[in-house]
Formats: sequence, structure tokens, C-alpha cells
Amino acid sequence: MIVRTNLLKEVKSALQRSRVVELIGPRQCGKTTLARELVSADSSNYFDLENPVSLARLDEPMTTLQDLHGTIIIDEIQRRPDLFPILRVLSDRDPLPARFLILGSASPALLRQSSESLAGRITIIPMSGFGLEEIGQSSQNKHWQRGGFPLSFLAKTDKESLEWRKDFVSTFLERDVPQFGIKIPSTSLFRFWSVAAHYHGQIWNAAEAARTLNISENTARSYMDLLQDLFMIRQLRPWYANLGKRQVKSPKMYFRDTGLLHYLLGIKSEDDLALHPRMGASWEGYVIEEIIKSTRPDETYFWATHSGAELDLLLIKDNKRIGVECKRMDAPKLTPSMRTAVMDLELDRLVVVYPGSQPYSLAEGINVLPLAKVVGEGGVL
Repeated sequence: MIVRTNLLKEVKSALQRSRVVELIGPRQCGKTTLARELVSADSSNYFDLENPVSLARLDEPMTTLQDLHGTIIIDEIQRRPDLFPILRVLSDRDPLPARFLILGSASPALLRQSSESLAGRITIIPMSGFGLEEIGQSSQNKHWQRGGFPLSFLAKTDKESLEWRKDFVSTFLERDVPQFGIKIPSTSLFRFWSVAAHYHGQIWNAAEAARTLNISENTARSYMDLLQDLFMIRQLRPWYANLGKRQVKSPKMYFRDTGLLHYLLGIKSEDDLALHPRMGASWEGYVIEEIIKSTRPDETYFWATHSGAELDLLLIKDNKRIGVECKRMDAPKLTPSMRTAVMDLELDRLVVVYPGSQPYSLAEGINVLPLAKVVGEGGVL
């Protein structure tokens, strides 16, 4: 059992200051387990919308919810979007007898009711599978290979982990996607997802993917947006400014969980990963996702010019600009691209993340750091 102390503390703090807190993230990432640290599953204040008993209790939601006190949890809120207007009414009471923690497996963009009905009343906390700072540096390679979904990471063997990810993908396509009213054949979305795995860490070209799958470019874009809204994919936007240089203006695409990426690429073990031609791109995506999870920046971008200068990740937080380069090598060296990025983007500093254990300096404001030194306390921001 891995106790997610910092996340639990964040949720408790949010419940003290906000009338409604929404914990969002992919299915099976541990939202329910964390919520049950706050309210027992057999409490009258806990509603699991995948449980017929909870659904029956909410046949008359206003009547059921208005007399409850304390923290009320509604799990899988996306199954009952009609509850959002009722939560608005209940959260406006004065004095306020109850606060709501709602758990959702889709982004606010897909669940527009949360942002529209509860504007000014809700705090949204993103959640994902286990992060490196939660499981420790000693498990880094296992975490990278299996991903952060708890049941995949904690499986007894690589084979059991792979089988869990296979079942997850099947359930996601055949049950989770249709519940949003999205009518896409599971085989079509699976083919798209499998093709997308080969774009991990690359500029996303919807037209090229569409030709490969014999679908329209608009369909390819809609599939990608859907996978992003369901927390499977991250589209990293390009940063561009008036620098007098031709800059890349299309997004890069990353799988948010490397375990799912490796399943779709046919990578079954750490040995397979070490020999795979996409190992470097996988490492880059893993580092980027772990840093974003840990630092919670205000804005995230990548940067690239057509002349070859690039930066894997640009973080902006509290008016600071931090550059991140991901290098899967023993001893990264200073490159002209790094100097160009520091100067053109006016970076406060540049961090080069590598799999080694010793930090060292390349130049003033440019340092090489192990990933574990970046994502923990006192990290890059």
C-alpha cells in the first residue's frame, strides 16, 4: 500500500476553502482509494455512481443530498451530469452544512457542466497514477516500464502487469468511451491509439495519421482530442515568439502513462525497453510527465525552430521560465541548441535531466540533474 500523503493533504486543504472539490484523472489511477481515506465506502455520505444502490438513492438527488452533513463524495460524476446544477444549489446554502468531493474520469472540457454550473465554487485537482516522488528513486526503472497505474505498477510480475494494461485498454475502449455518448467503434479507436504510439515524442501530424488509417483529417483530430480529454494523451503546445526565426507551430504528442505506451509498442519488460528504438522518446515523455505532475506549472510548452534549435519542455510558473532537456545518456554535454534556447527564450535556468545519479554544471544557469532530484522537494521550481 502506497499512501499518497501529499495528495491527500492537498484534497483536505481544498475542502476547507472550497464548497466543491473535483478530483479528476483517468480511471483506475487511485481516485476512489484516496476518497475512501476521507469517507468510508459504507457511509451514507458516499455515492458510487457505478453502484446500483447509490444510483437508486439518487433517484431524487435534491431530497437525498440536502439533509446530509460533512463531506459528501460522489464517485464517477460523469455518469450523472444532471447532478451539477443541483450541486450548485446545495453549495450556495448559508450556512453551509456540507461540502462535496466529486470524482471524475474526464476533463472539464468534456464535462462542461462542472465549469459552467459551478464556476466560482469549485477547486479542480488533477490526479494521475503513482508519481516517482511517491514510489521512490529505487523503483524508477520499474515505474518507467510499467507506468503509474497502481495495479500495473504493483503487479507481482511483468506478465501480470502487461495483462492488466491489456485489460485496461479493452475496458477503456469498450465501456468507458461509450458512456460519454461517443459513438466510435472500439476497433477504430484502438487502431488510432496504436498508430499514435509511434508518434510519441514527435510533432503530431493529423494529416499523416489520417492517411495511414484511411480516415479524414478531422476524424484524426477528434480522436486525438478525445484521448486527451480522457487523460490518455498530452498534446504539448509549441512556444513561439517574434524571434526572426522560423519556429515549429504544431503540437508534440506524448502518452501520459508510459506503461500504456509500452503495451501498445509491444514492450514487455525492462530488457525489451532497453533495446527498443523508441526508448529515447519514451524516456523523454516519462521525464516530461513526471516534472509536470510534480511542479504543477502555470503553463507548459516545447520549443523548436526549423533550423534545428529546440527545447523539450518550457515551464512557466510565478513569472519564471525554466527550460528542461531530456537526455537518455551517461554524461550529457553542452550543445549549441541549449545556449540558443537560454538566450532566445530568456530562460531563468535550464535543467538537463538524465538517468545518472550525480548532478553537475555545464555552464552558468545550465545544470545536469538526475530525475529524482528534479521531481522531489526543492525541484526545478
